[in-house]
Amino acid sequence: MKEVGIVGKEGTQIPISKHFSKNIEYLQKELRIEQNFDLIHHKIEHGKLKIGMFFVDGFAGGLAMIETLKRLSEVDELSFKKNPVTVLTQSIIPHQEVDTTKDLEEVIVQVLSGQAAFIIEGCQEAVLVDTREYPVRSPKEPDLERVVRGPRDGFVETIVFNTALIRRHVRDRSLIFEYLQVGQRSKTDVCLSYIDSVVDPRLVKRLKDKIEEINIDDLSMGEKTLEEFIFGKTMNPYPQVRYTERGDTASVHLMEGHILILVDGSPSVMVCPATFWHHLQHAEEYRQKPVVGAFLRWVRFVALFAGLFLLPLWYLFATHPELLPKDFSFIGVNEEGEIPLFLQFLIAEIGVEILRMAAIHTPSALATALGLIAALMIGEIAIEVGLFTSEVILYLAIAVLGNYAMPSYEISLSNRITRLVFLAATAAFGVIGFVVSIFLWLLLLISTKVLNAPYMWPFIPFNAKALYVTLFRSPMPLNKSRPSVLNTQDSSRQTGES
Repeated sequence: MKEVGIVGKEGTQIPISKHFSKNIEYLQKELRIEQNFDLIHHKIEHGKLKIGMFFVDGFAGGLAMIETLKRLSEVDELSFKKNPVTVLTQSIIPHQEVDTTKDLEEVIVQVLSGQAAFIIEGCQEAVLVDTREYPVRSPKEPDLERVVRGPRDGFVETIVFNTALIRRHVRDRSLIFEYLQVGQRSKTDVCLSYIDSVVDPRLVKRLKDKIEEINIDDLSMGEKTLEEFIFGKTMNPYPQVRYTERGDTASVHLMEGHILILVDGSPSVMVCPATFWHHLQHAEEYRQKPVVGAFLRWVRFVALFAGLFLLPLWYLFATHPELLPKDFSFIGVNEEGEIPLFLQFLIAEIGVEILRMAAIHTPSALATALGLIAALMIGEIAIEVGLFTSEVILYLAIAVLGNYAMPSYEISLSNRITRLVFLAATAAFGVIGFVVSIFLWLLLLISTKVLNAPYMWPFIPFNAKALYVTLFRSPMPLNKSRPSVLNTQDSSRQTGES
């Protein structure tokens, strides 16, 4: 992945000088060769010409480096002296990817990216040879998107392996991986992926322009920092992109006309644009029969309802029993606790978040013990001493389970915050607070747009056919068209269909 003419510091480019020593001195100074043990300057001489070879020890693949130096030693010295750059590129190109540049700043960027650079005496071009071997873990199934049936491979932290995984699923000739760099200092590799013959070109241009406008030293938190720059500053807790670590899920979105954003160093791929309903879909629904998939989807909708509305609704009925019919009079508090109900819920919610954080930082061998302590000792004793009522523990547990049933981790965190807002509004203003808070929540979702795509589409604006596909897992042969909200160039997903 090389980008010719990368601008150097303060918007300047440093052309390669005819004086070999000046080039070497500049690179040694800027790369801090003397201070860095992993940055190597290897001195070579061939055909009575001096060659300076620069590379990062941790990125240089042993076999690739040996093959490169072997091919160099086999080059005829006389022909090499006449035209060293041409001879060098033509002799090495059968084995590695080779490029040339006339800019020393680009040499620095590419060396730090893992390539080997050859500075040749008397030449004003440097030869860049891709000898990289990335440190990488095995592509195992992602923890957040497990399926009973389906592929077990997932994305890893190395961008080139992630693009290869997508290529494995999508063998379309119009599949594009467009390379960008973000960060004045980090030079983080970013890739836009889309199917050129399907995607809306205006959407691609808009995303690319937003990424190129980013002016920051580095992407400190990887794709999350990039997301905040693209979608701006907002207090809306709901995610505006969908993250996935599965190659098949990413490929399906590509086929629909979405754009993927890959960031080197992150195993998560961003899917743009994403609506509210995208965060409620899971690959497992499409790995089973349509009826089973529809059932699983509706169970998830029930979990969404429980995670959002169960606690404030029960609190409303518990504090206003006159709202309940006589047949449902059992709903409420049988024994009053020593602490008001709202404070019980608030303490319990904070306790659940503390438990979640503790589970993240607890070694796997101790996680089971942590769960037993929380469930048996803390919960049981809290009820016995009167800190909580048993109903609070019951309904909070159901709400928490509803949140954990969400396939999107981001949407579950957003729903927890929203549930607390509903609960606080209901405790403060009763029925009016409950109704108004839900109305404002719906208004927030309806008014949200992601790259000009309505967040609640196809519910609002209403699209009956698309809404049916969203609510019910219809058989794949019936899904003949792509989502109209994406404004794709090719709206049909089946050959011969218009």
